[in-house]
Amino acid sequence: MSDIIIRTENLTRRLDGENITTLVDSANIEVRTGEFVVITGPSGSGKSSLLYLLGLLDKPTSGKIWLADRDVSTYNEDELADVRLKELGFVFQFHFLLPEFSALENVMLPMRKLGKLEESEMKKRAGELLTSLGLGDKINKLPKQLSGGQSQRVAIARALANNPLLILADEPTGNLDTTSSANAQHILRDLAHQHGRAVVAVTHDQNFAQLADRIIHIVDGKIII
Repeated sequence: MSDIIIRTENLTRRLDGENITTLVDSANIEVRTGEFVVITGPSGSGKSSLLYLLGLLDKPTSGKIWLADRDVSTYNEDELADVRLKELGFVFQFHFLLPEFSALENVMLPMRKLGKLEESEMKKRAGELLTSLGLGDKINKLPKQLSGGQSQRVAIARALANNPLLILADEPTGNLDTTSSANAQHILRDLAHQHGRAVVAVTHDQNFAQLADRIIHIVDGKIII
């Protein structure tokens, strides 16, 4: 396998209706192991649409996507769900933690779904991930007992639960205060640079964008070089 984790060829998504809307127009992208890439652009430019295509959450109208040298463009819904669970990690603006579960239990959820580890192994891995993100003393706390920044770090730990090839983050700091935002930004960058992940994040924050190895700027669905 090459060090290119995800690659697209003329990736396009259109919405049919009275007027055809092009959300993403012929995007050609490569993201490599250890690379931190940020997608920027005006509101409504197609940033999140592009990220959702890369995350296999939406299907392209045309074009191709290769993940770890496999053409996943033609996968059916069950195959795509399997790839998302095993090889992709997602972090969103709102952390979407389940309120009735502790931080530890929230991080264990993807591992439970994958079903490869014993209970003790899942607890150990979840605890190690939370500890690595500075939350070792919060593992038994419920989301309502955590700050916004702490909750987002739990969400990052959850994204890492199944050791994904690619982490995708959609405005991951948009709901955080300045200090928590800077912390989350550096965590994402370090996941790429120090832990060899491929990380792609959408942001409107230019300070965040400046941390990236590369910026993809998108306007009206088209990537602008």
